[in-house]
Amino acid sequence: MNKQWVEPDIRDQIVNYVQSMSKRSPLNQQWFVKRLGIQMSKYQDWLKRYGRANCHNGHNPRSWWIMEWEKEAVIEYCRERISEGYRRLTYEMIDEDIAVVSPASVYRILKSNGLLYQWNPVKASSKGNGFKQPTAPNEHWHMDIAYINVMGTFMFLISVLDGYSRMIVHHELRTTMTEYDVQITLQRALEKYPGVHPRLISDNGKQFIARDFKEYLRDCGLKQVRTSVYYPQSNGKIERFHGTIKSEAIRQQSYLSIDDARRQIADYIQIYNEERLHSALFYLTPKEVFEGKMEQRLEERQKKLDQAADPPAPDIGGRAGNRKNLSLFE
Repeated sequence: MNKQWVEPDIRDQIVNYVQSMSKRSPLNQQWFVKRLGIQMSKYQDWLKRYGRANCHNGHNPRSWWIMEWEKEAVIEYCRERISEGYRRLTYEMIDEDIAVVSPASVYRILKSNGLLYQWNPVKASSKGNGFKQPTAPNEHWHMDIAYINVMGTFMFLISVLDGYSRMIVHHELRTTMTEYDVQITLQRALEKYPGVHPRLISDNGKQFIARDFKEYLRDCGLKQVRTSVYYPQSNGKIERFHGTIKSEAIRQQSYLSIDDARRQIADYIQIYNEERLHSALFYLTPKEVFEGKMEQRLEERQKKLDQAADPPAPDIGGRAGNRKNLSLFE
């Protein structure tokens, strides 16, 4: 090919053809470039200009960059949900097939439109580096009690959280918080998953250090680990959950009765377990991690991102094909 100027679509089709054929045969790209009558330096220049129009000193966007409709979809979806964080919103949009873009792209779109919520940086603490995190469900169960104001009366939310998946295994909204209340809550959690013997992590509340409760744990074959005062490293997971449920549900609702409070809290916990994406779990739901579906869900997301990032495939008819259609040579 002796022509000095080539249409961008034809140029990109030649690049795609050479790369595709070299993958399907033992011959390298140089062999195909030579047979097409193209100088290797010219071909290398085409590689650098792949996806760009023929213009000089101008802005040359690549054809597989984010489209305008994708930007609009991201802005529309995130506008009222920005407090959830741009990373969680990214994976929600991928799962719901709204826009398949990376977290970095979502960050840039939101920042350029003045929608990015700025968080205060949190300094990491070096305390608790020796705490060993669980590697599977039902290894650690965290247990704690939160005060809940229901129609002017304090009630007590007793929760059991799986340390690996952050899933709420069981909870009880009770009128008292004695060792009996803690014991009955833990017993019902164990009945849901017979045969498990998790290590119970709790604080030093009087309910958890009572003699009757210790005897109950011994009869169940469970070991207990009590955290030190002002030491959230070990029991911070369930403390964070109680903070989340208060801010996202309890403080935003009004209850008509104790039964209504129990129903609304149970509804939120179901959403927390099965729908709400957790930042510490690669933005998956606790139930997905608890059921061992982490690898499968991450692979599904990565596949969608890979498909969205693929360059446009050549079209034998002379025009560029769809950017996600990579089967024209098959």
